[in-house]
Amino acid sequence: MKYKFLLAFVLSFFAIGVAKAELSIDVNGAMREPMPVAFPEMIHDGFFVGQYGKKIREVVMADLERSGLFKFVDERSYIQEFSSMEQEPTFVDWKAINAMALIQSAIKEVDANNLRVEFRLWDVYAENQMKGQSFTTTKDNWRRVAHVMADAIYERLTGEKGYFDTRIVYVSETGPATRRVKRLAIMDQDGENHKFLTSGASMALTPRFSPNLQKITYMSYAGNTPRVYILDIETGKQELLGNFPGMTFAPRFSPDSSKVLLSFASRGKTNIYEMDLKKRTSKQLTFGSAIDTSASYSPDGEQIVFNSDRGGNQQLYVMNADGSDVKRISFGSGRYATPVWSPRGDYIAFTKMAGGQFYIGVMYPDGSGERLLASGYLVEGPTWSPNGRVLMYFRQEKGGRRSTAPVKLYSIDLTGYNERQILTPADGSDPAWSPLLP
Repeated sequence: MKYKFLLAFVLSFFAIGVAKAELSIDVNGAMREPMPVAFPEMIHDGFFVGQYGKKIREVVMADLERSGLFKFVDERSYIQEFSSMEQEPTFVDWKAINAMALIQSAIKEVDANNLRVEFRLWDVYAENQMKGQSFTTTKDNWRRVAHVMADAIYERLTGEKGYFDTRIVYVSETGPATRRVKRLAIMDQDGENHKFLTSGASMALTPRFSPNLQKITYMSYAGNTPRVYILDIETGKQELLGNFPGMTFAPRFSPDSSKVLLSFASRGKTNIYEMDLKKRTSKQLTFGSAIDTSASYSPDGEQIVFNSDRGGNQQLYVMNADGSDVKRISFGSGRYATPVWSPRGDYIAFTKMAGGQFYIGVMYPDGSGERLLASGYLVEGPTWSPNGRVLMYFRQEKGGRRSTAPVKLYSIDLTGYNERQILTPADGSDPAWSPLLP
C-alpha cells in the first residue's frame, strides 16, 4: 500500500492561559462516562473544500468515539457559530450545552493539489486553549490528516499517545471449512483503505509488523512446507527467512527490527530461534523435547516471553534474550498461549483456555495481576495498539453442524470495557497492529 507520507506539519501552539483545573481523562479508570465534546463544522471558504472538511471531521469524530472515551454533543444544540479561527469561543454558550471540550477548526485550499487544516482545542470550563495545530497536505491524503488530528486531540486530553494513524494486517478468510482460503490483508485501523497482500494461492498465517520498517513477517505454506517469510509492504517483495530444513512458524520482530524470533520444528521437537536479518545467521535459544513457541520480545529487547508445554501443559515462560534464566510466570487454571508484550512493557497479553472457554487476558511480566478481558467459544490472538491501551483479537462463535461460524476481529480497552467489532470485507483472524505511521 503506497501511502503518501508527505505530510507537512506546521505546529502552531498558541498561548495557553492559566487553567483553573486541567481537563483530562484518566485512561486507567474502569467504567467511565465518555467526555462530552463539541465539534462544530469546519470553517471553509467554498463548497468543494468544505466537502473535504466534512469528511475529515467525520473521521476525527469516529476515531475518538470508537475509543469509548468521548461522545460528541448533538450539533443541533450548538448556539455559537464560528466564522474564523481568530474568533474566540463564547464559553457560556458551550457550557450551556454541557460540552467539556471544544474543537474549533478550519480548512482551506492552498493550491490545486494541497489543503491546509488547522484546529484549536479548548477547555470549556477553564476557558483556555489546550492545543493548536495545523497541517498542510495533499488532497488525497485527507484521511491520514484526520487520523493524525484525532491522535493529537486524544493525546492532549488523555496524556497518552494516540493510536488512530495506524494500520492492521490480518488473515482474510473465505470459503468452506474444508477448503478455507487464507490470505494476508492490510487496512487502516478503522477498516478503510483495505488491500490484499497475498493472492491466496498459498495459506498465510500469523502476520506480524516490523516496529520501524514497512515490512511484515508471517508463515506461508508456499511450496507445501510451512515456513517464515518477510514481505515488504511497499514493494511487494517476499523472501524466505533462513534455510531451516523443516517447518518454521510463529515469527515476531525484535523492537529494533534487526532480528526475528521464530519456532523451528524438527524430529518431534520445537525450539525457539533468533534470526539476525543483517548477518543472516540464526541462534538457538531454547533446547529440549518440549514445544516452545509464540515468542515475543519485551520493548527493551532484553527479555522474551513464550509458551511451552515443558511442564506438562501449555504455560507462559519468560527468559533473557540470550535464552538464559527461564522462569514460568503463569500459574492459573487452564492453558496459556500466544503471549505478546505490551509496547509500554507493563503487561503481557495472552490467550487462555479453561473450562471449555477461551479468554483474552493480561498479566504483569512477573505473572501477577492476571485479568481476563474477553471470553467466548473461541477468542484468540491478541495484538496491542502502539500506545498499549487497546487490544485487538479475533472471535468465532460456535457453528452449526453444516456451517462454519463467522470469524471476526474485535478490539477492547485494557480495562475490559468498550468491546467493538472491526469490520472487514470477509472473515478475519490473526490481527497485528502497526506502530504509528512515520
